[in-house]
Amino acid sequence: MVIFNELMTRIASHFGRVEPRRAATAYVRALLADIDRKNCWNLAEHAGLTGPQTLQRLLRTARWDADAVRDDIRDFVVDRLGPDGVLIADETGFVKKGTGSAGVQRQYSGTAGRIENCQIGVFLAYATPAGRVLRTGGSTCPSTPGWPTPAAARPPASRTRPPLPPSPPWPPP
Repeated sequence: MVIFNELMTRIASHFGRVEPRRAATAYVRALLADIDRKNCWNLAEHAGLTGPQTLQRLLRTARWDADAVRDDIRDFVVDRLGPDGVLIADETGFVKKGTGSAGVQRQYSGTAGRIENCQIGVFLAYATPAGRVLRTGGSTCPSTPGWPTPAAARPPASRTRPPLPPSPPWPPP
């Protein structure tokens, strides 16, 4: 829990308002929870919210710097585990019966060993002798050469970002 709070404190400045910062904390805590289905309804329920609107607003319209959050998380991991690690990528298929889940279509799945109705997930892990961390998701996959790069190795300009302007009040007047 201490590490989680330390990480959330580290990324807090990248949210223009306290509401998306709180929603991000609830969202990440729910993603890390041991619940079967991780859609906005279930994540919101786990977070004690009355519906998914708060989490959907965070993901769709709230103002926050996703690139800076990604960079800070990467730096946090490298600071904890060391810069001499390896990045491990794994593509896994999840067989699905219907078509209601995002990304489901008939495609080859190594898990099934044939063309099947499935989703394909890409998982990234960063491993060092000191430990390992698993990363998932599409938009946070390493598009920058040298991922992860310790903060000390990056040019100073990439670490200095102007603060975000405050978001307009929600709901709008």
